[in-house]
Amino acid sequence: GKNRLEPDLVTFNTLLDAFYRNKRFSDAEKLWGLMEDKNVVPNVRSYNPKLRALTSDNRISEAVELIEEMGRKGVKPDVYSFNALIKGFSDVGNLEEAKRWFGEIVRNDCAPDRSTFKMLVPFVCKKGDFDFALQLGKKVISGRHIIATETMQLVVDGLVKESKIEEAEELVELGKSNNYFYYKLKMPIDDER
Repeated sequence: GKNRLEPDLVTFNTLLDAFYRNKRFSDAEKLWGLMEDKNVVPNVRSYNPKLRALTSDNRISEAVELIEEMGRKGVKPDVYSFNALIKGFSDVGNLEEAKRWFGEIVRNDCAPDRSTFKMLVPFVCKKGDFDFALQLGKKVISGRHIIATETMQLVVDGLVKESKIEEAEELVELGKSNNYFYYKLKMPIDDER
């Protein structure tokens, strides 16, 4: 009868999240079909669990296709959508694509969040791109994010190794002089250079 509760978008999104978390791709696909049958229009929270599941399953090109499909369907990706792709590309060691998708965050009027920096800063340092790491470090502070001091120290140490002493000192100073979190960053001592 009519008194059966129809599943709404929140219900579908909760189920999608659970299925994707448990890598139950075919069950999730059935849900997308059901949503279509019931004229339930997916939103960004429907897509993000699928993006995360695809990237953690190393199906990164499918994740990129999915974010393009979102665009075509008028669903605006958010920072969690972009973080999923950044994580996927970081996991496979693709610096160029990780940087490109970081750029997309800003181009889409989103702001990177703490998770963005927590994944990206160590990865960029590992890849040895300390100029970009410095940009990220400055954004951490200007955006008032708190990430591990050791992570920020990686940037300082890398800059010093490349003899970019002024840049390293600038980040150390910013770490001290901002008014929300004291990053105890140090210049490495001479004999370590």
